[in-house]
Amino acid sequence: MYEALLAGSERGITAADNVAAFDELGFAPHVAGLSDDRDLSTMLMGQYLSFPAMISPTGVQAVHPDGEVAVARAAAARGISMGLSLFASKPIEDVVAANRQTFFQLHWVGTREVMSHLLGRARNAGAVGVILTMDWSFSEGRDWGSPAIPEKVDLRTMVRFAPEVLTRPKWLWQFAKSGAIPHLTAPNLAPPGGTAPTFFGAYREWMSTPLPTWEDIAWLREQWGGPFMLKGVTRVDDAERAIDAGVTAISVSNHGGNNLDGTPASIRMLPRIADAVGDRIEITVDGGIRRGSDVAKALALGARAVLVGRAYLWGLSAGGQAGVENVLDILRGGLDSVVLGLGRASVHQLTRSDVVIPPKFER
Repeated sequence: MYEALLAGSERGITAADNVAAFDELGFAPHVAGLSDDRDLSTMLMGQYLSFPAMISPTGVQAVHPDGEVAVARAAAARGISMGLSLFASKPIEDVVAANRQTFFQLHWVGTREVMSHLLGRARNAGAVGVILTMDWSFSEGRDWGSPAIPEKVDLRTMVRFAPEVLTRPKWLWQFAKSGAIPHLTAPNLAPPGGTAPTFFGAYREWMSTPLPTWEDIAWLREQWGGPFMLKGVTRVDDAERAIDAGVTAISVSNHGGNNLDGTPASIRMLPRIADAVGDRIEITVDGGIRRGSDVAKALALGARAVLVGRAYLWGLSAGGQAGVENVLDILRGGLDSVVLGLGRASVHQLTRSDVVIPPKFER
């Protein structure tokens, strides 16, 4: 599980650059005339956010017994939206019950009939929007090898992993108290009246599905009829096509470094896309967000909000709902400090003049 959270595709160049690029950006703070009161809130796809971040959908959160439900509760407690992965270990109905601001993430899986069924289930569950993830279709693997994740947790698997589990008694005790074992199924992909496939069974179905066209994306957006984000945009021409398809928002993303290795960090690609389409569509960015100052830099370069992925997974692994809340508090507190230091009264006042951008930063 640790390896799965840590790694990126191939050599990990993009995964590392996602973090390193933020470190290249500096601030230009003021020393007087600062604001005693600061508004960190914003709106994204029709949803109020207490600060400009939302939970990025990540698959199979079996690092904790409560998984995605714990994350949803933490997000609700801190006033932000939840993104639920199609490959989640918890059903969408349970997650929406924990956070009424839940967006359901889709990959293009199966036929249009299958996609319509998934949209219908999300609608019936009360999801407020859809995130179509298109930035993880090409990765061939990792240079140091993918972690050994089993197809299912059966007796043979328990014996195989017993040495690792026994050296982590606190983690073992969490699952023992819950009376459950790590879920490695995808309940949100269960066919009507059928059983949920294993995670890898669902993955294989996804990878064997013919790749979608822009016409498919426009069709899916029309079928949903509500807030719709296209995740994975890295080019201006794709951003333009997304607008033509009628989507509400885009996420500038390289899937946390798990797509084509060598793609520049998401934050490097944000300014050019924001300049081209920022007045016509809501823009978010994800990849490398580790502290509140990163959130501020993303906003200054043109994002409406950020999507947080790995950071909250570390919190979930370490402390369940409380761990995720702690991560969100760290991000919010860091953002507030930056907004204060830059002399702004609102996150909406952040501009590129607040950020020191090195030459050739965008590459």
